[in-house]
Amino acid sequence: MRLLLQRVSRASVRVGDELVASIGPGLLAFVGVGHGDDAGVAAAMARRSAELRIFADEAGRTNRSLLETGGSALVVSQFTLQADTSRGRRPGFTAAAPGPLADELYRRYASALREAGVPDVQTGRFGAEMAVELVNDGPFTIWLDSDRLAGA
Repeated sequence: MRLLLQRVSRASVRVGDELVASIGPGLLAFVGVGHGDDAGVAAAMARRSAELRIFADEAGRTNRSLLETGGSALVVSQFTLQADTSRGRRPGFTAAAPGPLADELYRRYASALREAGVPDVQTGRFGAEMAVELVNDGPFTIWLDSDRLAGA
């Protein structure tokens, strides 16, 4: 599983003219599910996301987690995070999990964030053409790959 996490002051997702989800301060998580991923990986990645100390404390240092700030999370499925760009100019997406598995694990990641104690977790719409708007706070962007995390 690959995640692109962005600390945001606000973020939203639209499908066509419909506002699907909207959050204030917190974390925007783009989720790319791969073939070898399972529910355990999704839960471990959610815990890691919720516990990362990437928010400012009273002294302005990045010393607080999403759980400590009480911030929101917006979770958006993005299979393109599994892109292989090693050959040619057209990315390949064969490393991305098939739709049913990707949908299940994307939802499991969001559910695990709730279980970890994130008070407001919203999601995009799996498989839809979405317009994602965000204000990156910092800017602060983190890349997490389950292949590179111990215990994930």
